[in-house]
Amino acid sequence: MTDLLIEEPGPMEEGLDDRQETSLIEIMVCCIRQSATGDPPVGRGSSRKVLSARETKQIQDDKIALTSHFITTLPQLLHKYLPDPEKMANLLIIPQYFDLEIYTTSRQEKALESLLRLVQEVVDKHSDTDVLETAAQTLEKLCDDQFPIFSRCETNRSRLLDMVSNRYRESLDEYTNLLTGDEEPDQDEVYALVSSLKKVSIFYNCHDMGHWNIWSGLLEIVTRSRDCLVEKQPLWVPEEAVKYCLLGCYFGLLWDKNSLADNLGGSTTHDSITDLKERLAKFMQVSKEIMGLEGAGAQLKEEAFISICDLLIVFGHCGEANGQTPLKPLAFKPDEGMGVLLNIFIQDHVFIEDEDEDIDDHQKIEELHKRRNFLACYCKLVVYNVLPTKSAADVLKHYVTFYNDYGDIIKATLGKARENNKTNCAKTMIQSLIYKFNELQQEVAGIDRGSEDFHAIKELAKRFALSFGLDALKNRDAVASLHREGILVAVNPLENPEDPAGAPPNLAFLEILTEFTGKLLKQDKKVVLGYLDKRVAGGGPNSRGDD
Repeated sequence: MTDLLIEEPGPMEEGLDDRQETSLIEIMVCCIRQSATGDPPVGRGSSRKVLSARETKQIQDDKIALTSHFITTLPQLLHKYLPDPEKMANLLIIPQYFDLEIYTTSRQEKALESLLRLVQEVVDKHSDTDVLETAAQTLEKLCDDQFPIFSRCETNRSRLLDMVSNRYRESLDEYTNLLTGDEEPDQDEVYALVSSLKKVSIFYNCHDMGHWNIWSGLLEIVTRSRDCLVEKQPLWVPEEAVKYCLLGCYFGLLWDKNSLADNLGGSTTHDSITDLKERLAKFMQVSKEIMGLEGAGAQLKEEAFISICDLLIVFGHCGEANGQTPLKPLAFKPDEGMGVLLNIFIQDHVFIEDEDEDIDDHQKIEELHKRRNFLACYCKLVVYNVLPTKSAADVLKHYVTFYNDYGDIIKATLGKARENNKTNCAKTMIQSLIYKFNELQQEVAGIDRGSEDFHAIKELAKRFALSFGLDALKNRDAVASLHREGILVAVNPLENPEDPAGAPPNLAFLEILTEFTGKLLKQDKKVVLGYLDKRVAGGGPNSRGDD
């Protein structure tokens, strides 16, 4: 395959066209992956996961053979196809499957230098996301301190990160100077700024760029952009640039937390912990504000949402792990306002019907994947006790309506919430039914118990009831507290403002509650009935009615 790609066709031979070359490179990379990992193509292998000693040896031999071959040929391929982003994205993956020992054992340091130089050239000349991400990941793989080539790769990495950070500083200075002189940056200057920030965010993901001191500058861009949005002014830099700054800040916080945890008892000081705590608070505040601003674009809100959710998971229970007590000051607890904002985002961006019929299936699947990711980010906060269990009520109410799209995520959240605290989980279920019931009341004047909407709420209650399983004793307290909460809703208020002689306005909620009655123990049914009677006693003349 490499011969076909590298050698020029002879006088009587027909060369490969561009599409054929791209396909051949793709096939070649798939072969390399399969040889080096032993993983069969998707959907084509046996379900047996454990490899025999013979298979393991075969994989190791293949890995050595392909490394020996590509150590010398890969630089030639990269050099030949340097301008083509699609081919580069595939070719740059290859070193991730190398046996890096071979660079030393077969004295191929020259080839390593050549590869590292080409990676830097690729990063310099390309701005395609796939190419840059693959380059960053490959460089991360090469900079493994378990191998003798580490120091050489580390030196080259520093040089590359110097280039990335300097390019960002230069393009920002040029852009800012133009704005200061009341000039409008042209297309090239805008592109240079966005492209340099994109590279910063992608390389910050795989490599700790803390030593380059760019974090505060990135936050400054985000803060100034937030101020523009608050004052309803146009953004001073493109929205995409702000998105990359948010990403860079997010990765920076993760790297710094990691560095503090790794150096506990060493270079980690009280001051360095306090500094990170302050920077985290600033970033969370500005991200929260961006999420709440109407003028902020969708991609900014989405990035802010994911950053907040992920950082809450990382810092939510900071210092609670064994031996990490000094990091306790970094623990970040969301306030109520942040919880509300995250919930609003989920309702507005996840639980929505696709109204645009023009988008193709591929785009629809991508959109759905993105929304599922948003929902999973939010649900994780409930599962890991960063947000209280009741925060899930607004998600659970969509269980039946959006079952096909998100049923698995909501079901898993329900299961984990029950493991955490059965009673809180039951109260959250009843709260989500109350939300649905109240929404229905606001839509129609009186509740029609035969209507489709009312039946949908009963269906939701039935799903919740099924999730309790068959062991009534295990769920005894949770089911009882669920009934108590439900009864309080049904009999409050007792007086019907519309019809003084009529039944309480929320009495129909008892019918929804009956879906759970089968989960009560026999002796508890009497207690629950007694509780209901006590609550209703002294009500209106027809307060019990037919119900």
